[in-house]
Amino acid sequence: MRLLNIDQRFYPTLFDFNEVWKIDLLDFMEHNFTEDLTLEEFAAYTGRSLATFKRDFARISTLPPQRWITEHRLERAKELMIKYGLTAQDAGYTAGFKNRSHFSQAFKKMYGHAPSEYIKMKVKNEEQALRAMKN
Repeated sequence: MRLLNIDQRFYPTLFDFNEVWKIDLLDFMEHNFTEDLTLEEFAAYTGRSLATFKRDFARISTLPPQRWITEHRLERAKELMIKYGLTAQDAGYTAGFKNRSHFSQAFKKMYGHAPSEYIKMKVKNEEQALRAMKN
């Protein structure tokens, strides 16, 4: 009970849930979103219950955790296809999608085209831009 009567100057330290001893949530998510982990596992690995994980995540993102993971995986897959020439299937798998059709559907929903169509359009646009620069 004595703890409740502490000097208010210590409140920010004692009641700050972003203390250094807690694993930085955003850093952990950014380094592990490609892993095949459930939200419960993300929570456990960051030293939080699922409810605390979701609450803390809401403080750092406007997206729910699962949507954040999906969008980051899609961005990573797109980067792997464009920068490194990976096939859609390999890029999706490397980015964390374990189901090819789920990857294609999610990609099409986010970017408006299937992954292979998107890459073809990107290549075509780049070729047109190069031709325009030469003229």
